[in-house]
Amino acid sequence: MDAGPISPQPGSRQRWRPEGCDQIALVLQGGGALGAYQAGVYEALHEAGLEPDWIAGVSIGSINGVIIAGNPPEKRLEKLREFWETITARPVIPFFDPGLIDGDGPRRAFHSLSSSLAALLGQPGFFEPRVPNPWLAPRGAQGATSLYTTEPLRKTLDRLVDFELLNQSDVRYAAGAVNVATGNFYFFDSAHQRIGPEHAMASGALPPALPMVRIGTDYYWDGGVVSNTPLQHLLEHAKSRNMLIFQVDLFGARGPVPRDMYDVAARQKDIQYSSRTRMVTDMFMRLHREKVMMRQILGKVPEGDLSEDERRRKQELASLPEIALLHLIYQQKAHECENKDYDFSASSMHSHWKSGYRDTKATLQHGEWLKMPSEEQGIVMHDIHHVPD
Repeated sequence: MDAGPISPQPGSRQRWRPEGCDQIALVLQGGGALGAYQAGVYEALHEAGLEPDWIAGVSIGSINGVIIAGNPPEKRLEKLREFWETITARPVIPFFDPGLIDGDGPRRAFHSLSSSLAALLGQPGFFEPRVPNPWLAPRGAQGATSLYTTEPLRKTLDRLVDFELLNQSDVRYAAGAVNVATGNFYFFDSAHQRIGPEHAMASGALPPALPMVRIGTDYYWDGGVVSNTPLQHLLEHAKSRNMLIFQVDLFGARGPVPRDMYDVAARQKDIQYSSRTRMVTDMFMRLHREKVMMRQILGKVPEGDLSEDERRRKQELASLPEIALLHLIYQQKAHECENKDYDFSASSMHSHWKSGYRDTKATLQHGEWLKMPSEEQGIVMHDIHHVPD
């Protein structure tokens, strides 16, 4: 199929893949309330018929991902909307239209109030404060290690996700978490185990706010404590499959130099949680070039002169994957600051969602980006916010 600019007809949901593409993957970074941006990205992909074959997420990315993977294509967008409308349902100021606010200062004040309410009251269908306060709980008590409980999230996921479908589906799902006792990063992967709500919850259990989740005999925290992107897991398991990857990041490594203390706090968080996507892709591009060179060298050696290990290696290198990575990064608004990832106001949610939708529509207009790279290139990356002149 021609990978030219995509202009689907309204209501069109015909699924397709670019020529030479074996799998479409959706890689979702953590970022709390900013995760609505990822929902907007999915909406644009859904409209274009680019449904994922593999979804890998961390934190809020794992929650968005499990909702997408755990529903048939015709219900995914509906369930994502229901999730985000549920957890942002409480008004910040009753009977007040936040659209009337003008200027960065008043907007910051409104969103600071929103994030303060989230910290004080929790969010419906997501998390709620522990009673009594964990600082007053005896050491070793169940409620002594987190500020909130996520039982509302479990009920929300049970309502919105068909886990039977997820575990029988052709869509592969992976959620990154960290083992609290060992500090090791681990992926719960539907290719290797049965997935339940606890796996997505473990991936999103950011301490000290949210409680660690017990799975088997081990306890897990948010994967973002170690790495805020599952991209490396995806690339390491690509094998020989050619992949079109949509990497959706909620914190950007690049950004302006801060101009006040609000900017300092926001910039620190961006740097801390940015996924270093370019570092990961640069590493894999370098490894790919070395593998291509090794394949060429082994191809020049007569078969009879190769050892058993060298023959095995030659066979492994015969079909290296070709990967096109489209990088979508949320761009912080001028009025946003450090609390942007726990500002669960409905107005912020709609703004983030629209941004993801708009960025993805613009990305898909570059039809050449959807083409698989040459065998020599191996992996290429494109970013709508850093298009070369």
